[in-house]
Amino acid sequence: MTNVSVNVHHLTRVEGHGNIIVDVRNGELKECRLEIVESPRFFEAMLLGKPYQQASHITSRICGICAVGHATTSLRTSERALGVEPSQQTVLLRKLNFFGEIIDSHVLHTYMLVAPDFFGVGSVIPLAKTHTDVVLRALRIKKLSGDLCAMIGGRHTHPIALCVGGFTHLPNESELRAMRKRLVDARRDMDETVALFKTLDWPQFERETEYVSLTKSDEYAFIDGQIKTSDGFLYDLDAYRQVTNEKIVPHSTAKHASHNRESYMVGALARVNNNFDQLHPQAKDAAAQLGLEPICYNSFLNSAAQIVEMVHSVEESIRTIDELLARGIKPEEPVEVEVKECTGVGSCDVPRGILFHDYEIGDDGLITGANCVIPTGQNYANMEADMRALVPQILDRPEPEITLMMEMLIRAYDPCISCSTHFLEVEFVG
Repeated sequence: MTNVSVNVHHLTRVEGHGNIIVDVRNGELKECRLEIVESPRFFEAMLLGKPYQQASHITSRICGICAVGHATTSLRTSERALGVEPSQQTVLLRKLNFFGEIIDSHVLHTYMLVAPDFFGVGSVIPLAKTHTDVVLRALRIKKLSGDLCAMIGGRHTHPIALCVGGFTHLPNESELRAMRKRLVDARRDMDETVALFKTLDWPQFERETEYVSLTKSDEYAFIDGQIKTSDGFLYDLDAYRQVTNEKIVPHSTAKHASHNRESYMVGALARVNNNFDQLHPQAKDAAAQLGLEPICYNSFLNSAAQIVEMVHSVEESIRTIDELLARGIKPEEPVEVEVKECTGVGSCDVPRGILFHDYEIGDDGLITGANCVIPTGQNYANMEADMRALVPQILDRPEPEITLMMEMLIRAYDPCISCSTHFLEVEFVG
């Protein structure tokens, strides 16, 4: 019979601090958990009493990787609450900005955090010597995506040009044309990325679960839409609490979530599973090369789904720039806002999965209530369910290999641990 003890403090190549605990005695799994040990950061409390105009700038600080996603979700929350309809030009520019963030986050995860496991090294640093062309390609893609975000948002991280109802700064035609050329040139890097990752020996693992994402009838959804689950449920955004059902668990400073089963998964794999038909044809071809087709129950292939979304985002960025150029970039003031007492829910499917913001705004324009449900927090219960299913399948392996497999499993989810710490309810007494 097998005895295994895995105690990882702290998991590397993820954002934030988490511990993996596995205890197998005489072949029986006694303990299996992912401990989240980050301190809660109270961003929701920071919003209280602040003007709604500041919400996107505050919440973008929740994450330095998904700053555009939080800012855009915050803006859509305020706009939905206040009845603001942004112009078509604003909608297109926000989509373009979002594609930049999807590429930026996914290239960081797949190349810098996941790839070292497949090359047998502890980080991307050794790969700079042994696989210089691979690392340079990753840096080239990251530079492109960062510049795309900066062109629209005013800077790459924590955008400053996005505001309720529009933008305070617009890119000009020459900037858009130059960016389009760089995106066309990046197609070669996308082809080589797919060629590289299809050679990797992805772990063989499956566990059926529920996948949750945004969905739209006319496009692969990243901004707005309805909530779709692979179990056949469809909700309007205002009903998000019926999906998330957050609860506190004793070993984590982040809550767990469940819907129709004990857990569900969000992220690139969830989006590909739920919205595959709406991917760009080039992205579908990438999926075929990577052996990814819906519905896929292998969580390790979340990284492959991220590659597919990178291809999709490059192609859709080119198409969106073409549409903006055909329309002509026109100077326009942000949509005028009539302040009133109101509530609103907004959602974007950010790189790590579906994100919800929920605001209450007073008639003075100050925020009186806020709730943010982060993608990684929604994934924790599913991560642990995957861990419990994987351990019995690999007990015949040496303990160091079991430890590595558990680390790879969690890394595949691309967790943003600091963003997800959402544990305490604070009551302020005047």
